[in-house]
Amino acid sequence: MRTCQAIVVGLGGMGGAVCAHLARRGVDVVGLEQFDLAHDRGSSHGETRIIRKAYFEHPDYVPLLHRAYPMWDELSREMGVELFVRCGLLLAGNPHKALIAGARRSAIEHDLDIPAVPRDEWERRFGGFAPDEEMELLFEGDAGFLHVERCVMAHADLARRLGATLVLNTTVRSWVANAEGATVYTDGESYRAPLLFLCAGPWTGPLVRELGLPLTVKRKVQLWLRTRSRWHGAEHHCPVFIAQTEAGYFYGFPSLDGTSMKIAEHTGGECVPDPSRVDRDLSRADVERVAEFASAFLPGVQSDVLRHAVCLYTLTPDEHFILDRHPRHDNVFIAAGFSGHGFKFAPVVGAVLAEMALEGRTDAPIGFLGLQRFDPGR
Repeated sequence: MRTCQAIVVGLGGMGGAVCAHLARRGVDVVGLEQFDLAHDRGSSHGETRIIRKAYFEHPDYVPLLHRAYPMWDELSREMGVELFVRCGLLLAGNPHKALIAGARRSAIEHDLDIPAVPRDEWERRFGGFAPDEEMELLFEGDAGFLHVERCVMAHADLARRLGATLVLNTTVRSWVANAEGATVYTDGESYRAPLLFLCAGPWTGPLVRELGLPLTVKRKVQLWLRTRSRWHGAEHHCPVFIAQTEAGYFYGFPSLDGTSMKIAEHTGGECVPDPSRVDRDLSRADVERVAEFASAFLPGVQSDVLRHAVCLYTLTPDEHFILDRHPRHDNVFIAAGFSGHGFKFAPVVGAVLAEMALEGRTDAPIGFLGLQRFDPGR
C-alpha cells in the first residue's frame, strides 16, 4: 500500500488543479487518472473553452471569476505557455430572456463593463455575425478563451514540478474512509491518505453512489465547420460568442486555423448511462441543428464538418456545480457537475478545495454550490 498525505481521483480540469494547489502547499499528493493526461474521453478537451464574467447563469459566480482570471495569467507565466486569449465575448439574444437579462443582472450587481452594441455598429465591428432583428448584443472585452488541453497539462506539469506523483492509466475501483483517512483501491495498488478528493468528472456519480446525487451525464458534440469569411479569423479580432435563439443556446470561437470555426450547441444532448461507453462517431443528427444555426447567424460558415469532438457534460438539476465536503466523511471532498460552464473555474476550485482541506474553511463564496441544496436535511 502506498501512503501519502492526499489522494486526488481524476486529473482533468479540476483534479489537476487540485493536485497543483495541494503540492504548492507542500502536501505529498498522489493523483490517479484512468487515462493519459489531457485525454479526449471526458470533459476537458476540444481545443478551447470560453472564459467570461458575463455570468447569466448566476451572479454569485462572478467573485470566483475575479479570482480565476489572475490565476490563469499566473499559471501561464509560471509555465511559459499561452493559456488565456482575450479576444472578447459577444452575447446575442432576446433582451427579455435568460442570456441577456442574466448577463445584465451580473453586470449590475458586480459593476462589470459589458456594454450593449448599438445596431449601427454591428456590421462594422462584427461582420461575421448576422443576429435577428429582435436580438440585443452585449460585448465583454476582457473575456475570451482558454486553450483547454494546454491548461490541463500546465496544472499537471506544475503539480509534478512541485513534487506531486501522478499515476496514469490506472482505474479506481473503490474507496473507503473513516476519521483517520481514506483508502483508494485500483486494479493493481491501494493508496492511503488522510485526505481524499473526488474529481472524476462523469465518473464521479458511481464513486459516490451511496449519496444518490442527481448527476446526469450527456453526450455533447463540438463541430469544426468550414468558414470562408475573413471576419471569423482570430487575426481579424473575431470574438467568442454565445447566442440564445428560439432553438436553444449556441456558442463558438474564432477560427484558429483560418479554415474552420468551432461551433456547438449548449442545450440538448443524449443522456449517457455509462461514461465509459459513448458513441464517438458523428451522426447526421449531431450536425443538423448547429448547421441550421450557422446558416442563419454566421455568414460564410458552411455545413461541411472538417472535424468533430465528443465530450461529456455532467449536470446537476440546477446546472450549478457541486463543491463541498462529503456529508459522511469530513476528510473527503467532492468536485462535480462542472460541465457546460465550469472549466474556467479550475484554478479557483483547486485553491478552494486546498483551503477547505488544510485550513478547515474558505473565504470563497461557494455556499450556493453545496450539497445541502439537494437534501436540506444533510
